[in-house]
Amino acid sequence: MDTKRDIAAETIWAGELTDDELERARRGLIERNFGKGAYICHRGDRLSYWTGVISGIAKISAISREGKAMTFAGTAAGSWFGEGSVLKDEPRKYDIVALRETRLAMMPRATFMWLFENSVGFNRFLVRQLNERMGQFIATIEYDRILTPKERVARNLSWFFNPVLYPSVSREVEISQEELALLVGLSRPVVNRSLKELEEEGLIRVAHGRIIALDHQALTTYEA
Repeated sequence: MDTKRDIAAETIWAGELTDDELERARRGLIERNFGKGAYICHRGDRLSYWTGVISGIAKISAISREGKAMTFAGTAAGSWFGEGSVLKDEPRKYDIVALRETRLAMMPRATFMWLFENSVGFNRFLVRQLNERMGQFIATIEYDRILTPKERVARNLSWFFNPVLYPSVSREVEISQEELALLVGLSRPVVNRSLKELEEEGLIRVAHGRIIALDHQALTTYEA
């Protein structure tokens, strides 16, 4: 079985490419595996790959000079990230940590830049991706500053049901309460309590190792 070929064909951006462009992308992809808690990239490192999650979950975060931790996003299966740093050819301004066993597809900068310079479809995808990611980062800063813990849990959870950033997620996301707590930046007991209340309100259903969204729109705009 041609694993690279299968991975490329299943990506959210594959449908935007011509057959020749997709074949070029296939030839460039490599795979890497990371254990739970492993750093995929440290802040200040050069990671010259555009990166997609085949399976698992990773956290994109940074720590300020004052020691405050800030989580920008979680990345679940089907999501791709790091296009901004690859485009600018600069060191990463954040840490990337695997929250569980995580398998990544990685496209080297040379392949990425060839697609960027030659593929209209790839550029259409990048514009959508960058627009959604910018909205996510801005919202995350807002959540951290003005929302209550339960509101933060609800709205951060809602991002996993964004079809552009997380195309493999439909109505449910495979994530533990411990992993969600790490992403939201709250303690596990606070997240547990918030999830129970959201479940009582009929917005989600919590199962073992996964959360089902019953009202995604309500999570997106949730106010306690």
